[in-house]
Amino acid sequence: MKVAAIQHDIAWEDPSANFAHLAPLIADAAEQGARLAVLTEMYSTGFSMASERIAEPAGGRSTAFLAEQASTHGLWVCGSLPERPQGATRPSNCLVLAGPDGTLLRYRKIHPFSFAGEHDHYEAGDKHVTVMVEGVRLSLFVCYDLRFADEFWSLAGDTDCYIVVANWPATRREHWRTLVRARAIENQAYVVAVNRVGSGDGLDYAGDSAIIGPFGDEVAVGDDRERVLVGEVDPAVVTDIRTRFPFLVDRR
Repeated sequence: MKVAAIQHDIAWEDPSANFAHLAPLIADAAEQGARLAVLTEMYSTGFSMASERIAEPAGGRSTAFLAEQASTHGLWVCGSLPERPQGATRPSNCLVLAGPDGTLLRYRKIHPFSFAGEHDHYEAGDKHVTVMVEGVRLSLFVCYDLRFADEFWSLAGDTDCYIVVANWPATRREHWRTLVRARAIENQAYVVAVNRVGSGDGLDYAGDSAIIGPFGDEVAVGDDRERVLVGEVDPAVVTDIRTRFPFLVDRR
């Protein structure tokens, strides 16, 4: 399956501007044959802590945009957004995966980033999400989750590819680069890690989005500029690597 990592800038707290900006990038991904287009964390607002102002109800306009793009281009599209489920006290940082057939799946970020006060504004999720998309088993994560290896380990046996969407600041870019590769190597699975570029709320973002293969190889790697990275994710390669190097069975 071809996957597009859409490394993009974000207009701060301006969903309409972001929809207009992202639509042609998703179209570009589709034209390149991608079956899954991955946007960033908080793709329509930036990583804002103004949750009372920016949070949307379930099925709000940021979710609707993903669904519309999936339907228009006949592919899967995902990105995270601030969503308040009905009856919830606080919103969550929710990764929404929209399918071309109208399917909507949600993963709520398990590890809010307390260093930035995210835990004070967004509710933590408590469920992992693994889904089959066109023959590839995808497990979904958001940004800070990347630091918690045990979450990835627990899903490795049922995962061909981890999706990680992020707003990871440039000041810690080496942490990002290292952890993305570590999660791929230690779990012998693909990692599609998509980080924003540009600036927001006083922070700079360096991108460094990547599609890393199950042996730690670089399928596609970005720099600090806006771009669409496309790479192939093949579950047969995962099976082959795990068969030839059966490291996972030695975990205790």
